[in-house]
Amino acid sequence: MSKRTRVFTTMAAAVALTLGLTGCVPWFLPQPAPSTSTPTGENVEGDLAPFYGQVLAWTDCEDGMQCTTATAPLDWEDPAAGSVDLALVRHPATGNRIGSLLVNPGGPGGSGYDFVKDSVDYATDAALQARFDIVGFDPRGVGRSSAVACYDPAQMDEYLYGLTTAERGSDAWIQEQEASAAGFATACQDKTGALLGEVDTKSAARDLDLLRAVLGDKQLNYLGFSYGTFLGATYAELYPDKVGRLVLDGALDPSTSNFEVTSTQAKGFESALRAYLTDCLAGKDCPFDGTVDDAMATISALLASVDASPITASDGRQLGANSLLTAIIYPLYQATAWSYLSDMFEGVLQGSADGAMQFADAYNGRNADGTYLDNSTEAFMAINCVDYAYNADPASMRAEAAQIEQIAPTIGKYMAYGDISCAAWPYTFTGERQEIHATGAAPILVVGTTNDPATPYVWAQNLAAQLDSGQLVTYEGEGHTAYNKSNSCVNDAVDNYLIDGTVPATDPTC
Repeated sequence: MSKRTRVFTTMAAAVALTLGLTGCVPWFLPQPAPSTSTPTGENVEGDLAPFYGQVLAWTDCEDGMQCTTATAPLDWEDPAAGSVDLALVRHPATGNRIGSLLVNPGGPGGSGYDFVKDSVDYATDAALQARFDIVGFDPRGVGRSSAVACYDPAQMDEYLYGLTTAERGSDAWIQEQEASAAGFATACQDKTGALLGEVDTKSAARDLDLLRAVLGDKQLNYLGFSYGTFLGATYAELYPDKVGRLVLDGALDPSTSNFEVTSTQAKGFESALRAYLTDCLAGKDCPFDGTVDDAMATISALLASVDASPITASDGRQLGANSLLTAIIYPLYQATAWSYLSDMFEGVLQGSADGAMQFADAYNGRNADGTYLDNSTEAFMAINCVDYAYNADPASMRAEAAQIEQIAPTIGKYMAYGDISCAAWPYTFTGERQEIHATGAAPILVVGTTNDPATPYVWAQNLAAQLDSGQLVTYEGEGHTAYNKSNSCVNDAVDNYLIDGTVPATDPTC
């Protein structure tokens, strides 16, 4: 693919910090969320004091939600150099309120604001909504917050769906990819300015501490999914004494390199594709025949075919291998979407590109009229390009491509060469990807799904082992992330931890 598969999810959960009742409010009456926040009043450095002391004023938006905007330093190392806006939305607690719960849906580049506003019931259950203000926020660079901007819709179409003329992996093909990446990077720099160099996850984690303080919480209560687990773990490493109850579902391993992320995801999606085919071939109306290996060979041939001779969709766009792979990956995130994947495959096998284009558009946030829902693609690239190190040396990329294809023979070829996308980025990653231990933090729950294609289970195992206070909760099943969408075993483990502080003595293996 022209860019690394995004680690993104469409689900969330909740975290809780039990607070004692004060004053003369009867215990059985709900405690409404205040219309203005009361910052914790922490003693911070002089230039940070105005940020940590700001009072948030909530206003009604829609569907019972309330909205506000916080301000954070543009550069945390130089707080006087400017500021960024952080957009927040909350679903006020419906019962006896005990605090705020901040939610991140993943990405990077996913909008926590839209996630809570549009699907709070998918993100959290009624028990959590009763006890917590469910707070969604757009991290720096994302959505309604101070956001990365790069291309107009027509340019984004060319960037995401454009085809190359040279043979994949050849010098000429690499040069075409490099030209595309350089053009995108230049546009992002021109339209975004200094913010482009300040969207790293460490800065976002510092924003998270600021939000905790201005919301009035002494400790952070948080649920992060997918990339949101890296954000949460980074917070725990920076502020272990501020960790309240953190649930990290669909975990990333913080120590993995860009190549390790790509190769492990390729293996994960190849495994998920085989699981889909096993189910498909055992049922009715499957577009494939024979064994799973036979069907995988058919898909491999299909990808190679559209790579060489793209199929034209009814709107005139052409379906190449990159877009077809995106269309395959999109429904693999959840087993409940497998029947739609069968429909898509049937269409492409019959020469129709429309179903595949619809899936690719859904993944990329493209509307039917050619506009885009948000800036998630721009934010995804901008954050990843400063969170990882990249090596676009052709010899190195070819060696890595061969390894990825060996790991994932069907789809690996189309997930290689991702380093090109960030090699020309105006800001680079400094430092090393390292394990996160969060020494001194309260217990942290890490949830992993055994056949999660986007954030493979081994990453959850690794993160739980790295964290000094990590506790793994395993869901034996398919799909990306588990809380509020798998079974009662997972939900009970998470809810009991968030509401009562009960940490499982051992992995419940749900």
